[in-house]
Amino acid sequence: MTDLCKEINKLGKGIGNTARYRILESLSQSPKMVGQLAKAARVSQPATSQHLKILKACNFVSDRKDGIAVVYYLNTGHMLNLLNKLGTALKKPNKKLK
Repeated sequence: MTDLCKEINKLGKGIGNTARYRILESLSQSPKMVGQLAKAARVSQPATSQHLKILKACNFVSDRKDGIAVVYYLNTGHMLNLLNKLGTALKKPNKKLK
């Protein structure tokens, strides 16, 4: 499997769940704490933390400490880079199968 295929697989895992998609959608508006994301995703706070763990493993979400709170935000650089790689790969001409 190519590196791009692995990245696309992570993309599917990251957005392949309604709660994770809601988290990403909420973070696209502004950085948030777990409690705010739990409300937006309509799941419990522990479930939200598990979803965030997956999203962080996919490099879609990053976090930073703000005092005792942890604030989550989109890793837009990674997401844009991934989409650019996908776009470039799709623009390459396909070779005809024999």
